Amino acid sequence: VQLQASGGGLVQAGGSLRLSCAASGSNFVYNSMDWYRQAPGKERELVASITSGGTTTYADSVKGRFTISTENAKNTVYLRMNSLAPSDTAVYYCHAETGFGRAARIYWGHGTLVTVSS
Repeated sequence: VQLQASGGGLVQAGGSLRLSCAASGSNFVYNSMDWYRQAPGKERELVASITSGGTTTYADSVKGRFTISTENAKNTVYLRMNSLAPSDTAVYYCHAETGFGRAARIYWGHGTLVTVSS
C-alpha cells in the first residue's frame, strides 16, 4: 500500500484548501485514515481521524474549521481546511491503519506542505 498526498500550497489567512490522500494497492481495507501535521520545530500531531465506520475525531485546534472525509470507491481521504491561520502552517501527512493483531499495519504518505500567510 502506498499513500499519495496532494493539495498543499500557499494560502492567505482565512482561506481554504483541500488535501487529498489516495491509497494504492489492491484490496485496501482500512481501520482508520488520519491526517497528521508537523510544524517547524514541533512534534508531529494528529489533526483528524476517520474510522471505516465513519466516526471522526479532531484536534481541538481545528474543530469547526477542518473536515475529514473519505471516498471509499477511490480509496481516498480528504481534509477540507477552512478559515486557515498562520498557525496551521505545517507539513501534512496522511496515515492509515489496516488489519488486526499480527496483520496490523500502518502506512504513511509523503507530506504535503501547507503555508498560510498572514
